Amino acid sequence: MERGNNYLLQAEQAKHTFLTYDQEALIRKFRLEADDVWLYPRMLGAQYRLNRETGDLQRLADGQWADANTHSEVMTLLDLLCDSREDRCLSGSWKTMQAFGNQVHSGLLEETGNPVAAFYAAHLPAFKDACRALGGIPVPMGDVGFGIELFDGLRIAPALWLADEDFPASLRFFWDSNALMYLRYETMYFAVNLLEERIREAMAQAENTRAIDR
Repeated sequence: MERGNNYLLQAEQAKHTFLTYDQEALIRKFRLEADDVWLYPRMLGAQYRLNRETGDLQRLADGQWADANTHSEVMTLLDLLCDSREDRCLSGSWKTMQAFGNQVHSGLLEETGNPVAAFYAAHLPAFKDACRALGGIPVPMGDVGFGIELFDGLRIAPALWLADEDFPASLRFFWDSNALMYLRYETMYFAVNLLEERIREAMAQAENTRAIDR
């Protein structure tokens, strides 16, 4: 419960910080659609709207605006909007999350034998369909890899290595090597968590569609 409360407080603090920013400058910076009440950014292929007076976040799902004030969504989107550099640019080269961090985070980044990797590998057609549904494009990493746009051209690439007789399935997330021009290192974790949630949702939809088509 305490951890959940801390996450809630962190998200609320991020909203309050957003409200101190020059919103007209953000609109120009990212060429956002906006009206008097909302800003309309896109993230992971989904349309969002951000309340200009409260910082509350909603996502368009099945034609309806739904609450999107989860920790991962709020922290990722507001960091991208508020903390990305004016001179941000993509390098075109990929870098693992480990390469951005330090040894303190090595346990968090241990991905061999990851149950998420095993789940993706066990449902490989649905995983591929899900990544494509999120706008992913194939990338030559792992046995299966897709570059999925997070925001403003910045992509995350989940790369899956399938199990063999010596090693279990493993999963790594790659970023453009200039990713820290767009967001902070700790926000990468929130973004990956959000991406995994979206992949799971899209996999469920893909498997439901396959079941109906049978």
